[in-house]
Amino acid sequence: MTDFALPRVSTNRPRPPVWRPSLHGSELRWGIALVVPYLAVFAVFVLYPMGYGLWMGRNPALYAELFDDPSYWKALVNTLVFVGVAVNVKMLAALFLSGFFMRKRRWIKALLVIYILPWTVPGVPAYLSFHWMYVSQQGLLDVILQDIFGIDGPMWFGGHWLSLSCDMASYVWKWMPLWTLILLAGRMAIPEELYDAAKVDGAGPVDLFRRITLPLLSNLYLISTLISTIWTVSDITVTQFVSDGGPGQSTYVLATLGMSYALDQAKPYLGVAAGLSIVPVMILVVVLLMRRLRKAEVQL
Repeated sequence: MTDFALPRVSTNRPRPPVWRPSLHGSELRWGIALVVPYLAVFAVFVLYPMGYGLWMGRNPALYAELFDDPSYWKALVNTLVFVGVAVNVKMLAALFLSGFFMRKRRWIKALLVIYILPWTVPGVPAYLSFHWMYVSQQGLLDVILQDIFGIDGPMWFGGHWLSLSCDMASYVWKWMPLWTLILLAGRMAIPEELYDAAKVDGAGPVDLFRRITLPLLSNLYLISTLISTIWTVSDITVTQFVSDGGPGQSTYVLATLGMSYALDQAKPYLGVAAGLSIVPVMILVVVLLMRRLRKAEVQL
């Protein structure tokens, strides 16, 4: 028997370029012409403001002055409480309400249309409406308490925690419909066959939620919570237009305190430093949530 030697295959093949343009000639020129305006807008309205803000807050003396101001620490506590309580209450309520709106009944679908209306209303007029609901004994809440229950309502903006609670309630009312719709879309993407198979095995509503819905929605829920947290930290409209930071600026969050530094006290650099001071906390939150996403075994 004759032994046949396998032919040698050369391994010194030329490597393809890392980036090879798929467009040539006029197509490439048109592609560049269409992309350049967007890159210019991104550079002018995103990169430049971010870079300029970091440059304004580069001086360590700003943070020394900031940390010596007692109003900063109060605003920091308010920010952490606002984000920690309001965001989680909003997301948990949206999670359970998304299950309610999954029911296939016409009146529930009609109720969903009414439910999302607060989110469609612009933020400033919505929060101003809440301000006038709370602000005096002629406000809607105090009138309801007096006419229906025969009791006098509290001074809603008369205390720190009550005023902050009014801000958080207004915020939850405004933004909960958005996240309910997002989580509802996530629920609708779960195959119905999973629920049918679990029901055949005798699973109840609690088991269906705990073993199917919650694992499959966990990534979407965490990402939504992360986005909502980032948005909320930089939001000034709630505190500015509901309680106006009262009483006595005691409900200022870092965003409104930074605006006060920049506009009322003519200290724009200190205002930028107030906003940048929360960045390490946000980085920690992002890292923790991203690590949680990597450990998730089930992805939607």
